Amino acid sequence: MSQVSDQDEEITEKPLNAKLLWRLIGYLKPYLWWVSLAFILILGTAFFRQATPYLTKIAIDDYILIGNLDGLNDIIFLFFLFLILQFITNYFERFITKMAGQWSMYDIRAAIFAHTQRLPIKFFDRMPIGRMMTRNTNDVDALNELFTEGFVATFSDLFTVAAIIGYMFYMNTELATITCLTLPVIFYVTFWFQSRLLRAFRLARRHLARLNTFLQENISGMAVVQLFNKEHRNRKKFDEVNTDYLHANLEATFYYSLFFPITEFIGSAITALVIWYGSSDVIRSQMDWGILIAMLQYIPRFFWPIMDIAERYGILQSSMASAERIFELLDTEPEPVGGDLLKDKIEGRIEFRQVWFAYNEEDWVLKDVSFTIEPGQSVAIVGATGSGKTTIISLLAGFYLIQKGQILIDNVDIHEWNIESLRKRIGVVQQDVFLFSGTIEENIRFGDNSLSEDRIRQAAHDVNADRFIDRLEEGYTHQLTERGSTLSSGQRQLLAFARALAAEPDILVLDEATANVDTETELWIQDAVERLMTSRTSIVIAHRLSTIRNADIIIVLHKGKLREKGTHDDLMLQDGIYRRLHQLQYLDQ
Repeated sequence: MSQVSDQDEEITEKPLNAKLLWRLIGYLKPYLWWVSLAFILILGTAFFRQATPYLTKIAIDDYILIGNLDGLNDIIFLFFLFLILQFITNYFERFITKMAGQWSMYDIRAAIFAHTQRLPIKFFDRMPIGRMMTRNTNDVDALNELFTEGFVATFSDLFTVAAIIGYMFYMNTELATITCLTLPVIFYVTFWFQSRLLRAFRLARRHLARLNTFLQENISGMAVVQLFNKEHRNRKKFDEVNTDYLHANLEATFYYSLFFPITEFIGSAITALVIWYGSSDVIRSQMDWGILIAMLQYIPRFFWPIMDIAERYGILQSSMASAERIFELLDTEPEPVGGDLLKDKIEGRIEFRQVWFAYNEEDWVLKDVSFTIEPGQSVAIVGATGSGKTTIISLLAGFYLIQKGQILIDNVDIHEWNIESLRKRIGVVQQDVFLFSGTIEENIRFGDNSLSEDRIRQAAHDVNADRFIDRLEEGYTHQLTERGSTLSSGQRQLLAFARALAAEPDILVLDEATANVDTETELWIQDAVERLMTSRTSIVIAHRLSTIRNADIIIVLHKGKLREKGTHDDLMLQDGIYRRLHQLQYLDQ
């Protein structure tokens, strides 16, 4: 089973990256007016919320103790007015903040997806799909917390603390000083616990990623699991992974459960100290009752924003880790667009000149391969698994850059072609057909709105796909599930042929396109192939040598080298690789 790497799920703390933080703030710039309005509303909310204890002080000292009920009514009216204004400013502040955060997340997800579309295929060769999904979901959600609960909310907490300190010092300097002297203790305890909570939460996230990976693999491969009777073994393995996740969560629960009682104990101790110190002044008539009561209201309000700031420091750390991974993806070099050559139609002449290629620097997949395909010719490429057949197709489509040699299309180096323009003229049908969720018509059209319904139906008819489409109740509007799992492999293959034909390519590539179909479907496909190859350059990669007997040229690859080339009859006259492959296949039959 694959595991999430330790590097990807880093659990060590890192210093805040100011450059990274600035790049994140850049996504808020389009919504700067809304963010500015949110800050103004935060100031109003903090003022109205923290004014109520001070109003309590005025009500007690100036009206209740002297029995002035008329003035008390004015204070009560003002109290409720402030509550209403606090509700209004708090509502709009939260709404605007969440809205700006969601739009920023929308922009980031769009940027990630758009950039992903332009990444070279070699990037996806080494990047697991699950990790790519995490970038666009979990990591972006972590940034959403930063935008909505980080930047703006931290500013709100800071202003709340400043407002409370201002009110307390305005009422009584001594009690305010006593309260503020506990700040170092509160900060130390809070950040000590938060650092451990952060490590515990990151460890839990790491084990959750492993748990999700294990579940994804087992659910996807359930048929194999049951076929080999590995249910009991997998249950034991799941228990191990699940236990690790449980222990990580229990560690976080321990610190979380201990943190709040300690902070409440400190708050209660300060409250007792203020009561002891303040009541003696009240008894000696050196302080009004209203001041003491208001101070007791401010003390719990004073501690909660401080604890929130410490907690958001953990959010900031976690968000920075997510931002680092997101920007690492966004900073990945996109696929080169190639040259400026654009053509609506190409002749289809293909030439490989002494091509050397390796996926890494050590192992050459192709070694000094040279061949020429003239326009309209049909060429078959055969060879054992790993000989480089599919690699030739990938190079022809510009998915990879060769290390040595030259590839020419219509006598023009492939680097001079605009890669998107070139790929539009190449139709590829692969062995492992990928169909998308949607209707059959949408899969054949594949986003090309210029194709008429008649053209789509004609393409399906030409490759015999209409034989099964017409039997479906919804016909061309039949909804396909993920990867077309409700269709047979042969039916999926026929749809892939229809999709390729509908685009009217000048170069047709069949990459072992008949490897996974039954005999009847293969006859349909062979009939379709003959029509598809007419008047266009065709390259066929096939294990079944019987399907390529009529090819104009057969190229035989062996361990990355071109060993033989010629027609079927020519190669059968030679005592070479092709003849031995042919004899082995017919012996197997």
